[in-house]
Amino acid sequence: MDLNITDVSELLNVSKTTIRRWLSSGKIPGYRLNHQYRFSRAEIENWMIRCKLKPVEEGVSPFGEKQIYPPVAEEGQKELISRSGIQQFGLYRAIHQGDVFDQIPGKTKEEIIRATTLAVSQKLCVDHEVLSELLLDREKLMPTALNHGIAVPHTRDFLIPSPFDRVVVVYPKEPIPYGALDGKDVHTLFFLFASSDKRHLHLLAKLAHLCSHQEFLDFLKTKPDKMKVLEHVKHWEGQLRHNE
Repeated sequence: MDLNITDVSELLNVSKTTIRRWLSSGKIPGYRLNHQYRFSRAEIENWMIRCKLKPVEEGVSPFGEKQIYPPVAEEGQKELISRSGIQQFGLYRAIHQGDVFDQIPGKTKEEIIRATTLAVSQKLCVDHEVLSELLLDREKLMPTALNHGIAVPHTRDFLIPSPFDRVVVVYPKEPIPYGALDGKDVHTLFFLFASSDKRHLHLLAKLAHLCSHQEFLDFLKTKPDKMKVLEHVKHWEGQLRHNE
């Protein structure tokens, strides 16, 4: 699936001008087709996973946090505001539809993934062996670790047959090696199951950004239960700014 500048702007919640600036400085992968910029879904996904989302002061970060969004609607913006409202608490809703599991057994990436898919496959209406293999195939392409002890296992080849996205938070019994760029073992995994390509990328972008906050990383190390995770995420999403 190829994306245009408008698509990427909405997914990352930054302005088109910002996307063009990132393109001109080589900070985001894209290409020209018939004098228009296009983006590969796979490349944008890999860009986010490789932690290319730098702190705001470095100029490469989605989801500004200076004001509540969506903004006041102006004429011609109703469709944009509607989409923004749907996305604003998308991560909160996905975790609410998903679950939080503690003490998942396993000493390797494969063992953790198989144990988790066994626990969630019935809700997702998919065979857990099939889902495990899809997730492990994605890991073979590139580890889905975000650094700082976080990973976001997902697959490009599976969209859940439901109007609801699901994010399942998993705390292994012990941190596990995951092939992260920073070499750190993973203590928290966010299994991401989306119902559309664009919602998949939007949730991945939010997780990448949220997990760059030291406060949230410290919070996760306490292994909070579902209610506490939802409360934290809802507060964070409620502060997100929609960039024009």
